[in-house]
Amino acid sequence: MQTVIIAIHLMIVSALTVVVLLQKSEGGGLGMGGGAGFMSSRGTANLLTRTTAFLATGFFMTSLFLSWLAGYDHKPGSILDAAPASQSQPAGGAAPVAPPAGGGILDSLKQSEHPAAPAPAGPQAPRSQ
Repeated sequence: MQTVIIAIHLMIVSALTVVVLLQKSEGGGLGMGGGAGFMSSRGTANLLTRTTAFLATGFFMTSLFLSWLAGYDHKPGSILDAAPASQSQPAGGAAPVAPPAGGGILDSLKQSEHPAAPAPAGPQAPRSQ
């Protein structure tokens, strides 16, 4: 249903763009216009104006219907009803969890490049590589 309405909406948008571009410019806001348009008779201007109004109404209606359709299944919720998130650190000062012993590919590469050295007893000055 939504796909059909979107297809109709896109056809209306395309037609509306073409009809608006076919109309004769009256304001000349950009310094162009005022000359003879593609269709310059009065009856054709009325037809283009009515077609624009019809397509604009269709565009407005399909936009409203698509917005209603998007929110149709949306059920409002409350943050108070949601279950509390689990805490990453246990309360009471428990010991931190150690990383898995297997490690990943980066850990194995790191160990193969640098053999395990004893941990320093205190702070060390950084060494250049």
